[in-house]
Amino acid sequence: MMVPTFNALSGKGLPMKRSLFLFTLISLPVFAVSIKDIDVIYGEDNRQDVVNSHDALMVLASKSTAAMMPAASLRSVGNSFEVLGQTLQSRGMCARERFSQQPSVALCSGFIVKNNLLVTAGHCIKDMTDCSSYKWIFDYKVATSNAKKVNVPKSSVYSCKAIIARTLNPVDQNDYAVIQLDRKVTGRIPLGFRKEGKITVNTAVVVIGHPSGLPTKIADGAKVRKLSNRYFTANLDTYGGNSGSAVLNAKTGLVEGILVRGENDFVPDPQGSGCQVSNMCPSTGCRGEDVTFITGVPKIK
Repeated sequence: MMVPTFNALSGKGLPMKRSLFLFTLISLPVFAVSIKDIDVIYGEDNRQDVVNSHDALMVLASKSTAAMMPAASLRSVGNSFEVLGQTLQSRGMCARERFSQQPSVALCSGFIVKNNLLVTAGHCIKDMTDCSSYKWIFDYKVATSNAKKVNVPKSSVYSCKAIIARTLNPVDQNDYAVIQLDRKVTGRIPLGFRKEGKITVNTAVVVIGHPSGLPTKIADGAKVRKLSNRYFTANLDTYGGNSGSAVLNAKTGLVEGILVRGENDFVPDPQGSGCQVSNMCPSTGCRGEDVTFITGVPKIK
């Protein structure tokens, strides 16, 4: 937390995904997040704004997901906060990139599993300094497809009170954190999650979070590729900022895991414009995105 830049809006876990550009936070305090970048598009880009999703189960689940961002990115406007931040284009993305005119503010994602317990990636919250430095924002989403500003009710903004459990293990790549929020979360239902067994290869999964720091996106069309000891790998369309996102079983709606790391997100524009474009991979190509098994996270059952 020492320099005013951070890699690709930080993202998934170990090893750190290297973005090809740095985001500079303008008019915000000096914060840096040493957390990994996670991003790439597999096959078609399946990211959708909540307002455009027709999956009622996932739209409901999106209400229980939150964005981590600096308190200074919130400006009080009556009973709400306006979310302040640069757009993707102003951060170096090409104008033709999807969502290039939306605010790009969130550093990580998370989701509630109990009244005041939120799960995220271990590399998002390292210590109590991180805990006290950031806010957790529910309802960070656009109201219409072409909206360029986002306002959230003040009641949707929470603080981190304590770190209940956390792991970031470079050996087995286990990566998770459970934090206690400053008060009970109201107006939304804690997400159900798998409590035993493991998801199987080829199961359809959906991720909900904040790719590249953007307002909430729901991305379906992915499947589990392989299983490891602490995590599984899937062809999810995720970016830095998605770290800590809930990855749900598309059929049951249960959380299967936490998005923690993956392929590089952006590459130089092949047209030579000097801006960046999303890294595009075949559905079966590239390394895939890693998801910590939710069954390995303590203190939430």
